[in-house]
Amino acid sequence: MIGKLKQNLLLACLVISSVTVFYLGQHAMECHHRIEERSQPVKMESPRATLRTEQRANSSFAYNKDMPLIFIGGVPRSGTTLMRAMLDAHPEIRCGEETRVIPRILAVKQMWARSSKEKIRLDEAGVTDEVLDAAMQAFLLEIIVKHGEPAPYLCNKDPFALKSLSYLAKIFPNAKFVLMVRDGRASVHSMISRKVTIAGFDLNSYRDCLTKWNRAIETMYNQCIEVGYDKCMMVHYEQLVLHPERWMKTLLKFLTIPWNDAVLHHEEMIGKAGGVSLSKASDGEDSLGCQETPGITPVPETSSVDKKARVADTWYRKARQTLGVKITRYHSGKEWWKEV
Repeated sequence: MIGKLKQNLLLACLVISSVTVFYLGQHAMECHHRIEERSQPVKMESPRATLRTEQRANSSFAYNKDMPLIFIGGVPRSGTTLMRAMLDAHPEIRCGEETRVIPRILAVKQMWARSSKEKIRLDEAGVTDEVLDAAMQAFLLEIIVKHGEPAPYLCNKDPFALKSLSYLAKIFPNAKFVLMVRDGRASVHSMISRKVTIAGFDLNSYRDCLTKWNRAIETMYNQCIEVGYDKCMMVHYEQLVLHPERWMKTLLKFLTIPWNDAVLHHEEMIGKAGGVSLSKASDGEDSLGCQETPGITPVPETSSVDKKARVADTWYRKARQTLGVKITRYHSGKEWWKEV
């Protein structure tokens, strides 16, 4: 009787041991498989092409550095938001809101390029211009592509990004640029009266703001000339407001994008899917003229500039003289200008 009990007890211990060993073996196999999966290299997307699918049309668009990107820029309060909203209304174009990061990363790249010591250190570390350019291409394209809906034509509106217009033209060879130009007095009055915070601009001083306006527009204008009229087109805000259809037809022809009447009715597309999205923090209806006149932004009244602006007017006229001549000469000999 006792011998049989011992036998049963040993048998039970053997069964428990077998189950335990089996369980531990299974667990070890699972751990091994997980370790192997983690050790496998991650499959990265090719930096040469990014693929996104437009669900509404069940079609795919491949994005790469050679695609015809559109960059809209200028001094803030110069009609850049109006321009991007009008283009956003086109069914084949997506601009979207300001990314804010693109001008900042471009400014960092400029800082590295200006410092000879930093350039030497980067080269010694193997971070050459080619490496940086490839990284900038991938980073900027990723932001532009993925911060909004897919579309056949993508554009970016970060006003001060065009301070690096020449560099953008270098890393995106098929990109085109739209430089918005507005009377500096109107731009400065708008940013001061609306208290629009702009880095480096002292909103308590018309003189400081006009100086910064002149410096910024000259930088962007010179680079626009450098890349050529086939890549960069200047649009005067006041002319766009007075003759929207004429200027938008000229612009779309410059961009080689088919005409669509929707660009003249951007206010109807605000907040709609595939239409014009507005940032609650920065862009607003006042930037698009939706409160005063449907369809177009109201003509700026320079007569509304207060006494402080009039005091700076004489100084401004002298500062603008040279630049005004350059703009006139730039426009006078170009085919797209003659058509307007």
